[in-house]
Amino acid sequence: MSKTVVLGVSGGIAAYKACDVVSRLRKENVQVNVIMTKHATEFVSALTFQSISQNPVAVEMFEPVTNWDIEHISLAKKADIFLIAPATANVIGKIANGIADDMLSTTVMATKAPVVIAPAMNTNMYENPVTQANIQKLKDLGYIFIEPGYGRLACGDLGPGKLAEPDLIVENIKFLLNKTDELKGKNVLVTAGPTQEAIDPVRYITNKSTGKMGYALAYQAALMGAKVTLVTGPTNLEIPFGISEVIKVKSAQQMYEAVTSSFDEMDIVIKSAAVADYKPKNISDSKIKKSDSDLVLELDRNKDILFELGKLKTKQVLVGFAAETDDLIANAQKKLAKKNLDFIVANDLKQEGAGFAGDTNIVKLLFADGNIQELPIMTKNQLSKEIYDKIIYIMHNK
Repeated sequence: MSKTVVLGVSGGIAAYKACDVVSRLRKENVQVNVIMTKHATEFVSALTFQSISQNPVAVEMFEPVTNWDIEHISLAKKADIFLIAPATANVIGKIANGIADDMLSTTVMATKAPVVIAPAMNTNMYENPVTQANIQKLKDLGYIFIEPGYGRLACGDLGPGKLAEPDLIVENIKFLLNKTDELKGKNVLVTAGPTQEAIDPVRYITNKSTGKMGYALAYQAALMGAKVTLVTGPTNLEIPFGISEVIKVKSAQQMYEAVTSSFDEMDIVIKSAAVADYKPKNISDSKIKKSDSDLVLELDRNKDILFELGKLKTKQVLVGFAAETDDLIANAQKKLAKKNLDFIVANDLKQEGAGFAGDTNIVKLLFADGNIQELPIMTKNQLSKEIYDKIIYIMHNK
């Protein structure tokens, strides 16, 4: 069933960006009903929003009656999410102080849906202690804020106050519309990406991991209501929305320290990072210059993080990954037993559609009881949901 967002548009130059928000939501099959303040109609016409949303636009409190619904109550009940973008200092102040004197503020007061506010205003207005106090008051009451961006404003000032970009607003809304309580109250730690082992100040040993699988796992856990800690090696990815804590590391040792320091408080730990097995025995303080002779690099073993976690495991569900090029099942079974895992996600890097960089994966799930489940090709987001479904089953049957 399609979800409904009621979008409140208040008077500011950023009102034109709200058109893009509506368009993007409609492309996601989200129904959008728009409420505009009178001041907003000075920047963008109601007809524009009506055309994009394909729904009537509400402006006046006392328009001629076309049906017997009281409109602000009807819209308040219809909303799965109530979004205000842009939200001026005036509208924020009204909501914070219980003032309901127009269609937008009255409908907000009547809704029981989560309210998301995306401020947009002059920097001085945004930083004014009164505005900040109103924002904090609303946050304390459970209102959700999408923080404004920093940049050059329409008035010429440079600073915070720009409306967040439409794609960011829409990602926030999609997350909230699809969020569940399946992992509510659970602490989840996910590792992602490669590690880098320094040779000298400009060179390092690494691998081809992009972090896509780990980031998908972190996002899915947040989407299912968990409190998520993401420990990530260097990647080019945006941090997924909804993550509670992000710890950025480079080396395997840094990842080991980050993971073990919080392991005890975790309910679920998924080690999807591609951790370097070896590190240079000696790291040069200066760049190693090229010479006519060969360079011999001596390597030491890094700690096996997953093995160490397996020894520490008490209540946790512990899941690992095995990326192999040969003897997939045999190698994965060895890791499963040696590292005391609940199950391991194994994929053959030679198989098209599996492995690093791509958006899909093809895996086999090997469980501690000897069961093996083969999954078809699917996106990494879909695979993440499959993995958490298995984890929830294990948690319920431990």
